[in-house]
Amino acid sequence: MTYFLFNMAATLCVPLLRNQGWLPLVQSVRHGSKAVTRHRKPLHILKQKLLAVTEYIPPARVVPPGVYPSQNKQVQEENGFALLLKKDLNKVFEECRMIAVVQRNASSAEDMLVLKHRLFKHGIRIKFFPNQVTRSFLINSVYSNMAPLFIGPTVLFVSKEPKVKEMLSALRASPQMTLLGACIDNTLLSAQGVVSYSKLPSMTIVQGELVSGFTMLTSRTASMLQRHPAHLSALLQQYIKQQSPDKDAEVVPKAEEAT
Repeated sequence: MTYFLFNMAATLCVPLLRNQGWLPLVQSVRHGSKAVTRHRKPLHILKQKLLAVTEYIPPARVVPPGVYPSQNKQVQEENGFALLLKKDLNKVFEECRMIAVVQRNASSAEDMLVLKHRLFKHGIRIKFFPNQVTRSFLINSVYSNMAPLFIGPTVLFVSKEPKVKEMLSALRASPQMTLLGACIDNTLLSAQGVVSYSKLPSMTIVQGELVSGFTMLTSRTASMLQRHPAHLSALLQQYIKQQSPDKDAEVVPKAEEAT
């Protein structure tokens, strides 16, 4: 501040003191910036090679064992509860012929209780298993293709007999439950496949139709044998003609001799 006031006073007093031949002792002179004219020259190729060869490379730091985690993935051992659940799950797959995977979509405890009661009337039970335990069991079993079904909140509908129609009727009354797939008689089926399976006739009906078909064939054979021998001979002759049409002339006399 003092320097500024001094310069101002000197500037104002210059016209008055110019005639006397006196100038201020301190004058402000403005200098321009100096241009950079010197640049670093590139190193010679031999010097660059020499510096590259003689560059200092520090030795690798010796790390005491146990400071850093191992790069190998450590497999966490399963606890006793998970092993018990796997054992129970294995028992379910061995004893039950129908195992359906159903996804729960915001179902309340009351809805689940009503669904349990409906399924229990037909001998169908609901099983709860964690998805992690279920996938761990399925990967090492013959049912490994069922592992992708266990995503999100899922439950199992199991029964010792494949009661598909009863299960589907109970699911229609519970829209919050979605069927994802099922394993019936060691066969993996999609949701549409389960619906198609439910439309098949029962085993009792198929056995009845098979027995009735055998009985009809037996009765027709018995009625044919009870007819006149000439009629049976004509039928056999016609059958021989149909089997060998090129040898009709040779077969007909033999048939007549046999009659």
